[in-house]
Amino acid sequence: MKITIQICCLVFFVACQRNTQHHAENVQRDSIGVAMDYRPLVEEKRFVQILNDVKVGAYFQFMDSVVNTYDSIVPYDLSEHLLVRHNPWIIDTLENTDYYRMIARDSFVYDQRQMIVLPKGSQLHIPDSLSACKLLEAFSNTEIDVNVPEYKLRIFQDSILLYTFPVRVGLHRKRYLKFGDRVTDLRTKTGKGSIIKHVRHPDFYNPVNGKRFYVTKRDDGKTTMMPQIPWIETEINAIRNGQMIHPTTNPNTLGKAYSNGCIGLGEADSWRVYYYAPLGTKLRIRYDLKTYDEGMVISVLKDVYNLSN
Repeated sequence: MKITIQICCLVFFVACQRNTQHHAENVQRDSIGVAMDYRPLVEEKRFVQILNDVKVGAYFQFMDSVVNTYDSIVPYDLSEHLLVRHNPWIIDTLENTDYYRMIARDSFVYDQRQMIVLPKGSQLHIPDSLSACKLLEAFSNTEIDVNVPEYKLRIFQDSILLYTFPVRVGLHRKRYLKFGDRVTDLRTKTGKGSIIKHVRHPDFYNPVNGKRFYVTKRDDGKTTMMPQIPWIETEINAIRNGQMIHPTTNPNTLGKAYSNGCIGLGEADSWRVYYYAPLGTKLRIRYDLKTYDEGMVISVLKDVYNLSN
């Protein structure tokens, strides 16, 4: 593994040496169109200075502008996921837009999209070749694991557990859904697959009646706008069945079979899972009633879908 990383990074370094001088003048010229929001990268410092506050509602547009501007001068494919994972404070800031975290601080937020996530004066550091290589290697060795009866989503890297999050899963029932115009088995589908799509600007529809909605009633009874948090589309057993990993605005439903088949997360957790799940990330959804520790069975879970009968 170390040999692979070293070779990869050597190729990156040589390519970077070839590209930097050739593109330096073009970067300064091409950056003029976006300089209202940030100052162009200084090559010897490798960072972008943010000149104006960036709110959640404009966050993805801003990040895209940075990626599009600097992708041509780095010797690898710069992406939003690479940029953010190299600047992990961004994930922390996005997590703190969670409605319930704000309420815990006595701050009611009606429209999360108006919250500032990239404050004026902050800096985004562009990954160098070595850092990018290590992150890309980490992406390829990451797996998302969901155990349905345990109501847990885990993120593993090189088989090492990084994070564990509570989730909600699909109901144990069949129901007519306007989306699909058929009676649908709502149980969360199990199998192996990958992440195939990110929906960064989701529209919200009731899958039962097909009606669009814009606001949500929170667990505390208050109404807010739906937050802008990416949804993640999965492919399981080579089938795209519309099963998503997405945030829920009602965390009281976590740890329950409650959804129409999707895997629901808390708002803060959804941001972190999104940035640890670039396209192509491996995914496993299983139904294991026994949990283990050091090879010993430590608990037997409730059979929520009655599969053992």
